Amino acid sequence: MKVTFDNPDKVNGQLTLVVEASDYEKDVEKALKAYRKQADIPGFRRGTVPMGMVRHRYGNAAKVDAVNRAVADGLSKYITDNKLSVLGEPLPSETQEPVDLEAPAPYTFVFDVALTPAFEISLTADDKIEYAIATVDDKAIDDRIEAYASRKGSYDKVDSYKAGDMLRGDITELDDDGNAKDGGITAEGVVMMPEYIKVEEQKALFADAKKDSVVVFNPRTAYPESDVEIASLLRKKKEEVADITSNFGYKITEISRYTPAPVDQDLFDSVYGKDSVKSEEEFRTRIADELKTEYAQAADFGFMQSVRKYCEDKVGELTFPEALLKKVMIARNKDKDADYVEKNFDASIKELKWHLIKERLIKQTEIKLDEQDVRATAKEMARMQFAQYGMNNVPEEYIDKYAEDMLGKSDMIDGMIDRAAEQKLMQKLKTVVTLVEKSEK
Repeated sequence: MKVTFDNPDKVNGQLTLVVEASDYEKDVEKALKAYRKQADIPGFRRGTVPMGMVRHRYGNAAKVDAVNRAVADGLSKYITDNKLSVLGEPLPSETQEPVDLEAPAPYTFVFDVALTPAFEISLTADDKIEYAIATVDDKAIDDRIEAYASRKGSYDKVDSYKAGDMLRGDITELDDDGNAKDGGITAEGVVMMPEYIKVEEQKALFADAKKDSVVVFNPRTAYPESDVEIASLLRKKKEEVADITSNFGYKITEISRYTPAPVDQDLFDSVYGKDSVKSEEEFRTRIADELKTEYAQAADFGFMQSVRKYCEDKVGELTFPEALLKKVMIARNKDKDADYVEKNFDASIKELKWHLIKERLIKQTEIKLDEQDVRATAKEMARMQFAQYGMNNVPEEYIDKYAEDMLGKSDMIDGMIDRAAEQKLMQKLKTVVTLVEKSEK
């Protein structure tokens, strides 16, 4: 097989393969012999069908398969042998002439190839990159305790309103004399939180309101330019309240006040498990350790963001084979149209540039990834998923099972491998570059 490569602008390549009969004939014969052994044709015992009949019936299909295999193998071998850095898969070229496989060989196939732009990047101790980490102080611990207590709090019924309370009541549209309007809007059991009223004068009307009292206010004034909020309050459609300017009477039937949970053993148990923490001092220490871990993770994330910007600036602008990469995107997203590609192309190129930089840095720092690295990343992601729901004390067996489930999903594995590689790269780069440490509050 003869293969030629044309690369006029360094990023758009064209591979031309000329397939000779000798490149596929052995595979065709091998396939036909296999067909003969399996062919079930009336009048012949299996395996005794004349080869001419097998060739007549299956010859074209066997040839097509063999030629396609020869082309695929030829492409792969040339790219590997010549160490071409290819972006995506080679695509049949628009310059490709129709190939008649019923005619005698040779056959010519032309492919367009998107190539990685040339660039250099390396990091050393001469490169200074900011590393910012927050300090765990009493306020941070107090804020976390407040958040835990609020999460486990409850609503209590009270008789007098104060800011932040939730009201339930019946609302009635009033006429100009302050009486219930004939045919006006009414609704029962309407829930309100006056704290979210936009206009202070209207919000003040609810100050110190009592259960069973009536507050007169104007929804149009309270929620200016917000027909959605007015419609929700009056239980009407948005278009039905466009001209509503009346005052309304709101009779308060219930006042509920949210009370955070007390900082006691029940709260400790709900956060960290039964008897895992037995005093407020231990609780604060456990939270401090938790915050240190979170802050360190945030610092590492911020560090990698700084590394990304630093490296992107150091590399500068790269020229990509945009027209060809758009075709690659369309080929990979068969359920999307050209508009989707146009809208997402710039963001994809930005991510591609960072991906290429990361690959170079991983190679420079000689990072190796193994199964345990990916498994550890899956467990970390599992813990983060549980933590989002306030579950900070999940047994390890549940973490392991959740991680195994993620590792079994083909659509997630690539992301976990990439995350694991970036984590190892981040740890390595912290020992390579000069960290410019910065404290944050």
